[in-house]
Amino acid sequence: MPEEVIKALQHIHLSFTYNNSTKASDTYLNGENVEKEIRQMEVSKNVSHISVLREVREMMASIQREMGKDKGVVMDGRDIGTNIFPNAELKIFMTADTDIRTQRRVEELTSKGNHVTFEEVKKNLLSRDYEDSHRIENPLRKASDAVVLDNSDLNREEQLDFVMKLTEDLKLLKDSFEVKDLRDSKKVRGNLP
Repeated sequence: MPEEVIKALQHIHLSFTYNNSTKASDTYLNGENVEKEIRQMEVSKNVSHISVLREVREMMASIQREMGKDKGVVMDGRDIGTNIFPNAELKIFMTADTDIRTQRRVEELTSKGNHVTFEEVKKNLLSRDYEDSHRIENPLRKASDAVVLDNSDLNREEQLDFVMKLTEDLKLLKDSFEVKDLRDSKKVRGNLP
């Protein structure tokens, strides 16, 4: 199967288009919107096996770097801050309790009509975490200069407040990135480097 995937890369064109109704970007594969398909459990079960392929990683890195060449972009991924954009002005390493992550993923999948169990999703998350953190090519790890955001107990608005405060501090300080006052925040739990 790896050979087939590598061979198919030359026929793959990925693009991203902002969707006004969802307020997020949709992923297009060769001109077809595949956003719904790539969020399925079947993809989650196989993504780590495909992402270890050097050729796949190189192609995705090239696409992502092209998207961010003019800056002003927010990206998430398991090696964005360490491999794709090691010199990014702001890196946030988001984490959460495993059961909370599992519940959030279950809710996301069921809201899209997928029938999954908590145990199935948790097993998949733990497997992906292990495989991605132990792969040879650009493993999942926190960048040394990333701000850790444990969002276990934060809602979306609180997470956004945390990130907006970081970006405001970054804009104000430009050359030196300090966020002293966040250590005292009662609403935000985050570890600063």
